[in-house]
Amino acid sequence: MRRRFVMPMLVAVLLSAGLLPSGAGPATAAERSTAPAPAAEPPPEFGTDWHDPVTAAPPVTKPQGKACEVTVAETEFRDFTPYRGRYTPPEGCGDRWGKVVLRLEGSVKGRQFDRLGYLHIGGVEVLRTSTPQPSPDGITWSVEKDVTRYRDVLRRGQDVEMLIGNVVDETYTGVIKVRAKLTFYATGRDATSQGATSPGATSPGRGSGEVPDRVLPLRDGKLTTPRNSERILAEVYATGSGGGCEEYWYLTVPDAAPYSCKADGGPYREVQITVDGRLAGIASPFPTVWTGGWSNPFLWYVIPGPRAFDIQPIVYDLTPFAGLLNDGRPHDVDVRVVGVPEGQTGWSLPTNVLLWQDEKSEQVTGALTTHRESSPTNSSEHTPGSTHRLDTEGAHALEVAGYVDTSHGRVRTTVDRAVDNSSVHRWTESESYDGLRAVWHDEETVTTSGRGAEREKHLRRTYTMDGTTTLGEGDRLRTVLALGDRHSAEETLGGRRVSWSALDDGYEGDATYTVNVPRDQRHAVGTTSERLRLLGSDGCDDRHLVTVQGMVTRDDKRC
Repeated sequence: MRRRFVMPMLVAVLLSAGLLPSGAGPATAAERSTAPAPAAEPPPEFGTDWHDPVTAAPPVTKPQGKACEVTVAETEFRDFTPYRGRYTPPEGCGDRWGKVVLRLEGSVKGRQFDRLGYLHIGGVEVLRTSTPQPSPDGITWSVEKDVTRYRDVLRRGQDVEMLIGNVVDETYTGVIKVRAKLTFYATGRDATSQGATSPGATSPGRGSGEVPDRVLPLRDGKLTTPRNSERILAEVYATGSGGGCEEYWYLTVPDAAPYSCKADGGPYREVQITVDGRLAGIASPFPTVWTGGWSNPFLWYVIPGPRAFDIQPIVYDLTPFAGLLNDGRPHDVDVRVVGVPEGQTGWSLPTNVLLWQDEKSEQVTGALTTHRESSPTNSSEHTPGSTHRLDTEGAHALEVAGYVDTSHGRVRTTVDRAVDNSSVHRWTESESYDGLRAVWHDEETVTTSGRGAEREKHLRRTYTMDGTTTLGEGDRLRTVLALGDRHSAEETLGGRRVSWSALDDGYEGDATYTVNVPRDQRHAVGTTSERLRLLGSDGCDDRHLVTVQGMVTRDDKRC
């Protein structure tokens, strides 16, 4: 897999000069265990080393009490050979753990691209991540993730597969060394909620204080559910990556427009899931920017873009289809990305299925009662000129409803989801100027009613991107970029609010360096910042980080 950089026409220039793969990589999904001490005086430009990766994300909360630790993988990656091993559950902590936390620790030095990676246990994807780019002196980083929802998988011995595809040769010398471990807490709240600990967690099924009874990997597009399943979620770790144009899908233009990355329908993308050929869920993909993104690795050496190191899955509630799926037969479940040109690769869509079972029923029956879809809209209007402009608008909505007859009565579930995207893309003929302003919305309401009070979960997700890259006089390349990952979640029971959360994770960066010169002549300067605010029923987190030339100059915590 070749590594990725965002602004297409500049890529060849930068790669040939050996500029993009150098430098220290960005941060972890969870902050490093020790908060950095702000530097008193930053250097006038980037040197040969800089601060290890850090983010404003709060650490995963951990309960008090007994804990057991298991190393899942400890290896190094030089090529595309997966690590394969065996996981054995811990002894002495039982098997109904209050919380399970995955921690990935890594190190790399020399020169290397950022790389995508995954960790599978029993075929289930428990982590999708990417790596920092190293400094010559080397960096270390870590990622923490609450993986309690995979407890079913972790109760039994399982095969382990991990891969961070890499290339090591005389030019790209960075060997990626990693250790992945699981810590099991024998006491504590039995919850999968990441809403107070992770910036990606506002999805149906999280924050409800429940752990699924079964977790199954989707294999070859076939799913056979236990016949007594009463609730079904699918989670998709969707990433556009791999070095091709789908890595920066939000910049693609229709064939008629003169730009280096084309897609017939323009940049609108939508991740869909189908059951037996019928549309079952829609979602806006998160516009992840990797650590070589927007042609400027100096933006990401210390602070990464949101989610770059802990890719959050898209979650679909398939409960309305449970009555159809529970017949004991395999069903076709397909995940696809709408808008990708036919025959073009570049998306990875590993999928897990989470199931809750009615232990008092041999079979849970039911039916799909409502399937209402709006006509999808997608328009991209190109305005030619000395600066080209592409205006894009796209939207889609889906409502599905169904019921299941359980041992505790009939339960009705309605899922109503709407997505939209608007963007303005401007560029010059040579693409020496390339800019985008874009926003994505993904709003969802899940309503459940049965013998008790009606329960409603309302989720609002907004992703933003506003940036320009300019190649100017003296081959000075400047990138100015702002990214936003914002969402809120509210749950009501009988019309009364029982839980809520609101996340605002904002990144800003401005970095400039000279291309087509040796590394010691780049004269790179850059300022980056991240502020993450997380409020809700579980408390408050607010942290603000600022870096200048790779030195942390501000680290404020307000909660």
